[in-house]
Amino acid sequence: MAKREWKKIEDFDFKEILFEEYDGIAKITINRPRYRNAFTPLTTWEMSQAFAWCREAQRIGVVLLTGAGDKAFCSGGDMHVKGRGGYVGSDGVPRLNVLDVQMQIRRLPKPVIAMVNGYAIGGGHVLHLVCDLTIASENAIFGQTGPKVGSFDAGFGSSYLARIVGQKKAREIWFLCRQYTAREAEQMGMVNKVVPLDQLEDTCVEWAQTMMQRSPLALRMIKAGLNAELDGQAGIQELAGDATMLYYFLDEAQEGGKAFLEKRKPDFKKYSKLP
Repeated sequence: MAKREWKKIEDFDFKEILFEEYDGIAKITINRPRYRNAFTPLTTWEMSQAFAWCREAQRIGVVLLTGAGDKAFCSGGDMHVKGRGGYVGSDGVPRLNVLDVQMQIRRLPKPVIAMVNGYAIGGGHVLHLVCDLTIASENAIFGQTGPKVGSFDAGFGSSYLARIVGQKKAREIWFLCRQYTAREAEQMGMVNKVVPLDQLEDTCVEWAQTMMQRSPLALRMIKAGLNAELDGQAGIQELAGDATMLYYFLDEAQEGGKAFLEKRKPDFKKYSKLP
């Protein structure tokens, strides 16, 4: 692996994730290796804060999501804190706030790469699915456990999975709760590339740097377009919001706002009506 110095993002004092950056790339690492990087309500709250920061930080072009160590990317929700109604935090309130993180990843206007370095199981499997790209190490293992432990994800964890692997395979994954190797996941289309563990970070950084050479607005628009169909009206809203942002760059939009402030009728006739 190439020698690379990740710098801690100092704005936060996180307890269960690491939040670092390098050369315009942010890296969010679930830091609970003792529990195979299973998440708690605190973990997902911290992840949410990190993704929100990445959205606003103009110096960040791509985000990597991974787990600490070499055994697990994420093994889903921590069963030690699972209670009635969700996963229970220190305040005693049950939550399923990982669903908010899933939506943040989908709506982040920058590419997100899942850097899968071991087990991606249960809710961890869904987290890698909702990332834009997945690069896995050869020791990565994928699968669902929900029906074995009294849980399920009928949202992106099933609908988006079915779009990727097909209805029959998605039902197999959920109904049988089998585990699949990185190569099998690649053959299904769940994984973009499989590499040796010692090449995983290098490959992810290489892909991130390549994408940062592309037009950021074009990447943003194509991500919104790819998501729009599956995300229904919420996806259309995201795409439409991006289109509105583009429109505001035009003189035509500026004319409308300027006319309002100047208390006159806008002159839209001078703008072309392209076929």
